[in-house]
Amino acid sequence: MKMTKNLNFYVIDFETANTFANSACSVGVVRFINGKETGSVYSLIHPAKMYFIPEWTEQIHHISYDDVRDKPYFPEVWDNIIMPFVNEKPELPFVAHSARFDMNVIRKCCEYYGMEKPDIKYFDSLRIAQKTWTEFETHKLTYLAEQFGIIYDAHNALDDSLTCGKIVTLAAEKHRTNSVSKLLKKCNLQISKL
Repeated sequence: MKMTKNLNFYVIDFETANTFANSACSVGVVRFINGKETGSVYSLIHPAKMYFIPEWTEQIHHISYDDVRDKPYFPEVWDNIIMPFVNEKPELPFVAHSARFDMNVIRKCCEYYGMEKPDIKYFDSLRIAQKTWTEFETHKLTYLAEQFGIIYDAHNALDDSLTCGKIVTLAAEKHRTNSVSKLLKKCNLQISKL
């Protein structure tokens, strides 16, 4: 039996246009079943306010006004892209690296657009990494990817999600656990709710 046989979750990552949490400009969601990627969705998002911090566009996510001006707003992306994908396995929890940021994006976008806050259970891969690899000087996703030889396009929401999922799987293998609940127990962490 493979150790990750029941390691099932969704990974979500947002990029934002500016410092406001409701300025989501891209999202990536990856589904992991038995510790392996089994599907993904990605979309650019027209932010609530079309202000992009130039340094972020140039140096971090490389998403500009021109990239998103004709793209759907958050409600359409959430209802027509993310939720149909997530509803294939609605019982699975979400994970994000620095989950507080990504969950706040969901919360603030829902508030801004007058949407009902989704019923999301989630955990944080940053906290798992901190508890699993205490010897590492930092637990940023880019650093972890480098330590484990994972090559990816940092700050691309889909690549960030895929890399985050791989880190969770590596942590589960290190702790010799085969489920999210057992991994969280080993790390003395709990599932949170949005």
